[in-house]
Amino acid sequence: MKRIITILLALCLVLCMTAVCPLSAGAASYNIDFETASKSIYLENLDTGTVVYQKDASARRFPASTTKIMTYIITAENVTDIDNTYVTVKSEILHLLDGTGSSMAGLEKDEKLSVYQLLCSLMIPSGNDAALILADYIGEGNINKFVDMMNSKAQALGCNDTHFANPHGLNDPNHYTTVEDMAKIVKYALTLPKFTEISNTVTSDVLGDDRYLVTTNSMIDEYRGGEYYYPYAVGIKTGSTGNDSGYCLVSMAVKNGYTYLCVAYGAPYEDENGENYENGAMIDSVNLYEWAFNSLAIKTIIDKNDLAKEIGLNYAWNKDTIQLTPAESFSTIMPDNVSLDSIDKIYSIPESVDAPVRQGERIGTVTLSYANQKLATIDLLAGESVDRSELLTVIDGLKTIATSTWFISVVIAVIVLALVYLIIAAVYNRRKKSRRPVKKYRKF
Repeated sequence: MKRIITILLALCLVLCMTAVCPLSAGAASYNIDFETASKSIYLENLDTGTVVYQKDASARRFPASTTKIMTYIITAENVTDIDNTYVTVKSEILHLLDGTGSSMAGLEKDEKLSVYQLLCSLMIPSGNDAALILADYIGEGNINKFVDMMNSKAQALGCNDTHFANPHGLNDPNHYTTVEDMAKIVKYALTLPKFTEISNTVTSDVLGDDRYLVTTNSMIDEYRGGEYYYPYAVGIKTGSTGNDSGYCLVSMAVKNGYTYLCVAYGAPYEDENGENYENGAMIDSVNLYEWAFNSLAIKTIIDKNDLAKEIGLNYAWNKDTIQLTPAESFSTIMPDNVSLDSIDKIYSIPESVDAPVRQGERIGTVTLSYANQKLATIDLLAGESVDRSELLTVIDGLKTIATSTWFISVVIAVIVLALVYLIIAAVYNRRKKSRRPVKKYRKF
């Protein structure tokens, strides 16, 4: 029952990821107080899309069998009915794995299996044989064509540091990804039919009662998982090709209404004496989950219904300010003991705006940050509509004209010209009087 509830929670998560979510995505990276063995780690809160911890997340690593997540994606996207589409297991394809010592699902030549059975064989026991059979089928007899489809899909998902050379994950110099890219891949896979169900299956008799498929993921196996078992884990895929890749793990955990995705690559595999190390990828993942569940919480940093700022308003009758509100609410995962007062808000807004203003009109932005890390930039909108006062506009226009440099210059020029005219007129009149002839009178 616990496992069923966990799967249902994960399925709800998938629906949330594909629907419009009221929580905006944020970005942060918080410090942990313990050591990790994995070379690269990526931990994301899927409820908000917040990356809460990263370690060398953009470094290229061998993904080993976590490659099969992309193999699942290409198969699911190219088979309409996975339950009723059947594939014949070719012996020549099985022989391609001879001498590799790789993990197998025990497929038998010439048997016909549904794509669903093959996907179970791919994900649960990490069957390299199932990976090749599916690649050969989808690629229409050309495994390289299938690999090209894998790479095209990676590019479409925005994975710029990923390149696949095969569908199973055996080492190849041209076969690599990053934990950051793999997170993009698995988040897409979570939206596909039956992915969560299959990747979270511990044992399955889908091949027959005497051919049980058993998971390689000790985190979800309560009976065989031992110290690695984690009751809140949901799937997803393990991987290792010895010291080349180290221990690799893609997992998810759900607890107390929170869901996290963790990708951990490159944990030490074997020492110089040939002794295996503990699975550091699993240990790191469990420690990170517990840290996140116990230390972090969703906090609403800004609410779209709250007043964000008030600025000046011009040309409005009996109103000289207007309120700005956020275009959307923003929530993110933060340390539980962090006060909202410690969130820095940098406003990019004018001192005032001119009416008319329409409600919802974009006026500026506010950038939110914490501990010198940018969280988000939110648009600020006018909180109401305000009409323009034509009288105030005319008065202000006249005032503007009267105080403008060109107007003052014209007035001064007119005054100067008037003074010059008066001076010239006065001089002219004086000269005219001085030239006037004197009348002579006769004496009697």
